[in-house]
Amino acid sequence: MKSAYELAMERAGIEPVKKLTEEQKKQITEIEVLYKAKRAEAEMSASSRKLKAKVIAELEQINNDLVVELASINSKLEREKEKIRNS
Repeated sequence: MKSAYELAMERAGIEPVKKLTEEQKKQITEIEVLYKAKRAEAEMSASSRKLKAKVIAELEQINNDLVVELASINSKLEREKEKIRNS
């Protein structure tokens, strides 16, 4: 017998959320720590480059590069987490 939640999700055409195993939770935590370090590394590198910048255009470029790099890191993190969830 399906729960009210399962019936509502079925009617809405949404798949119910799978519960994660303890191993999956552990893997996701490890991945999050790794990518948190990658974000910090990118921010520190950008800060270092900002100190060496001589004109405003360089600062703007460094900020733009950082935004792109952080978005890439976050995207990779979400892909990794999704792989773990689906395993």
